[in-house]
Amino acid sequence: MSSGAANRGFFITGTDTGVGKTMVAVALTRALVARGLRAAVMKPVAAGMVLTAEGPRNDDALELLGQSNVSAPYEDVNPWLLNTPASPHLAARHDGVSITSDRIVAAHRRLAARSDLVLVEGAGGWLAPISSVATMADIAAKLGLPVVFVVGMRLGCLNHALLTREAIRSSGLPFAGWIANKLAVEMPLANANIESLTTRFRVAPLAVVPPGAALVSNPIPSWAEEATNKLVSA
Repeated sequence: MSSGAANRGFFITGTDTGVGKTMVAVALTRALVARGLRAAVMKPVAAGMVLTAEGPRNDDALELLGQSNVSAPYEDVNPWLLNTPASPHLAARHDGVSITSDRIVAAHRRLAARSDLVLVEGAGGWLAPISSVATMADIAAKLGLPVVFVVGMRLGCLNHALLTREAIRSSGLPFAGWIANKLAVEMPLANANIESLTTRFRVAPLAVVPPGAALVSNPIPSWAEEATNKLVSA
């Protein structure tokens, strides 16, 4: 594994909820596994659960687990599972719990010990609240991982992307790169918008996800292979 993955993983964030963070995380996990790496996964905070034979679970966490080749207790993959599909701080209040980072950091430590790297998917955007004072950015800072930033290419994305990039820069965490996701329907002037972000970020995207891309299936999407190659060889 190269120095690009030397921090033992990546933290995946996005401009907002619904911009394809899970799809990107799942695809990258599959591509990393195909390279022969032990790729653990983590969804530190998940709001919204389904009942399974094994107990309450979150769909996003299950999608990630389905592609990982590292066996781990569900509670390590998803330390905070909240019932209500809402902003984590509101879902936690509704459930009568307070999200703290200690449980997340301990779970991440156990996952890192049994893997080559851990892909951690945040909830919502970079500053999504998880308590009255803390945000997902605080979790990213506690884990200290390089950040992969997913930009959902839709009207308004330039402002959201530039603000988020500046917030990531202010955190002091390494910026591993960004991925442009064209979502279900390609926005007008999508490529021009990507060029605008490339100019302002001063770096081209790790990959561009084509419009209408679904959760990863065989074969591994070329955009995921492209992004993975860049991440592990940086």
